[in-house]
Amino acid sequence: MKIVPNTGDGRTPVVLVAGLDADAVTRTTTAFLIPGTTVVHHDLSELDLGRVRRTTRTLDADGREQAHQTVLLLEHGCVSCTLRNDLLPLLRQLHRRDSVQRVVLQLDCALEPEALCFAITHAVVADMPGFGDAPASQDVRIEATVACVPEAQWLEAATSDVTMAEYELSATTGDDDERTVAQVAVGQVAFADALVIVGCDPALRDAWESARLTAVLKRLAPSAPIIMEIPQRPMTAILTAHLLAAIPARSRRGRIDEPQDPLLRDQPPLDADCGVELFTVELDRPFHPARLHEAIDELLDGVVSARGRLWLATQPDAALWLESAGGGLRIAPGPTWLVAMSEDQLATVDAERRALAALRWDNNHGDRHSALSILAHRPEQPEAIRTALRGACLTDDEMALGQQFWLGFDDPFGLAHNDPCDDLPRATDSKLTHREDNR
Repeated sequence: MKIVPNTGDGRTPVVLVAGLDADAVTRTTTAFLIPGTTVVHHDLSELDLGRVRRTTRTLDADGREQAHQTVLLLEHGCVSCTLRNDLLPLLRQLHRRDSVQRVVLQLDCALEPEALCFAITHAVVADMPGFGDAPASQDVRIEATVACVPEAQWLEAATSDVTMAEYELSATTGDDDERTVAQVAVGQVAFADALVIVGCDPALRDAWESARLTAVLKRLAPSAPIIMEIPQRPMTAILTAHLLAAIPARSRRGRIDEPQDPLLRDQPPLDADCGVELFTVELDRPFHPARLHEAIDELLDGVVSARGRLWLATQPDAALWLESAGGGLRIAPGPTWLVAMSEDQLATVDAERRALAALRWDNNHGDRHSALSILAHRPEQPEAIRTALRGACLTDDEMALGQQFWLGFDDPFGLAHNDPCDDLPRATDSKLTHREDNR
């Protein structure tokens, strides 16, 4: 009988290893490779040739590595479909093998782990002989996501507006991957349960920049244990075991945040450190759409990331969801305000959301409000952002005119909005895009 450790329910644990540095991801993944572990890697470097190479690696009882490679043809030009249709059935098959005690997914540098975790948890795998139709999560469980962070390059990447195609890391054919490097870098770290900082020689390290990077990471992934990999101490199976053991029970382990969830997770530090500060902005007045459009420019410079809900005067029924990384920002439809819901809709709302809404309920506007969490890496940005956002709210005179008057304001925000307006088209496979396309 197969014995699977540390799951409590018989499912096979899965570890995802992600990062922008391919060598670091390979080294970390290899450190997980012990007898009983299967490593799966989908290489996207040949997308322009219409194929993906899948490699599975194992160790036999004598410690000899066995590797098997399969070439997958790209299905109707879609990387997501190709990976989903190959990986999800494979995970279910590996679960049934007595020799497989853990699966480690070595992610291509162009991939964000959140989208894969969503697919593992929710996408139904159908028509597998001998298997009932069900998501892969029936057979496997996300044990952890590990992000590899190149110390010398990560912060520059996470604050840039360079696209993945321009960076020559793409998850599409040709030059169609218009996600920014910042989006991927920030997404990999913010979703991680553990971090491996890939360091340079200590004699060459800039102590200030190293401290600044650590300050950013502790605010993006506050509960994630961190291991520093340096040339004198490469990753080993012992280090990876300690890293997994150090992940707290409250860590997300593949759980996807919803727009109505609390914006601050795991009690991150809210004090400034090395010019880095995580802060919140909460406002009880709606935004004037034109003034907000101008104000969000402040979020495109000196900011690592921002996320949150917006109350727009011209769109009273649903919050807008804002998400930014580096020099790219997206605003898209978010959750419906409770005050705008029907009785049938309200009956489906969980008690926690109801309780949070009740704490700030207004007799006229219900639970409508704006709330953002912003991670800035320049000390002057927090006050500049607060001032800009407050100035974008409706004035006393505008508030007195009422909702029907507000609906007549010019609104530059459509169903989805990207800034810079001309430079950043709709992000490919971003979290919101992924979730809209798969529900």
